[in-house]
Amino acid sequence: MTGVFGILNTEMGFIGILPYIAQRYDVTIVHAGLLISLFALGVALSGPVMPLVFSRFNRKYVMLLVLGLFTICNTISVFASNFNLLLAVRIIPAFFHPVYCSMAFTMAAEVAGVKAAPKAVAKINIGVSAGMVVGVPISNFLAEHISLSVSMSFFALTTFFVMMATAFFVPSMPAVGRLSYGEQLAVLKKPMVWASIFAILFLNGSVFGVFNYWAAYLASVVGLAPNLVSLLLFGYGLCNIFGSMAAGHLLSSRAEQTVKAFPFLLGAVYLLLLTGGDSGVMVAALTIFWGVLAGINANINQF
Repeated sequence: MTGVFGILNTEMGFIGILPYIAQRYDVTIVHAGLLISLFALGVALSGPVMPLVFSRFNRKYVMLLVLGLFTICNTISVFASNFNLLLAVRIIPAFFHPVYCSMAFTMAAEVAGVKAAPKAVAKINIGVSAGMVVGVPISNFLAEHISLSVSMSFFALTTFFVMMATAFFVPSMPAVGRLSYGEQLAVLKKPMVWASIFAILFLNGSVFGVFNYWAAYLASVVGLAPNLVSLLLFGYGLCNIFGSMAAGHLLSSRAEQTVKAFPFLLGAVYLLLLTGGDSGVMVAALTIFWGVLAGINANINQF
């Protein structure tokens, strides 16, 4: 959970500083958004492949490799002199993101057993939610009140400390019961796997496609002060944790009903934002509820 928090802190934290990056490197907010969208694309492209490639190696060493790469790239980001370099060191670790997360979710499910797997996965997803709670609002706060460099240093320090914790506290975990690459790829022959892939693609696109620009939207469209933007992003993250915890119970007892109802609830939130998006009070209330739904969405992804 802690390791996933470190990775997601880096992934999501850039959302909070997107307006400051656009200003520093003299690019549009849409161009700066490539830091988010290309990172996500890297995760999507490597997701089906990279966990397979590293499945034969000691899990602890793979975790250390991924966290070390994130630490190095985050450190370079602090000193990046141009936007293209920042974009490059942002994309590289994205390809290793699924390796760490897939190991964390798989290990949690295996240890807990079939019946308790949704609750175990929900606990790992608390790390995802905590990455939003800490990464997005704190990065936004540091960029606003100190500097963008200090904000990005926060990401590097987080992954470094998680890497050290992994080195000292996680035991060696050699791969056991190895399956051949062909046996693992055989799962792609199942239609349900592809249906799930496309469902999650659209669900995540609907959540993060909006959230990527949420800090900029709250400031420029709703007109909230920087401190209020940070506070609302923090509230979103807290509700995300609550949503993850609730999803563990919902997916254990009412899985089908939860999955079917989710898209309609999310769509209702966006329709309300479309009709009352200039009202600070309504946007704040919907952001909080949206945070709960985002936490549930993270668990649906793994379910």
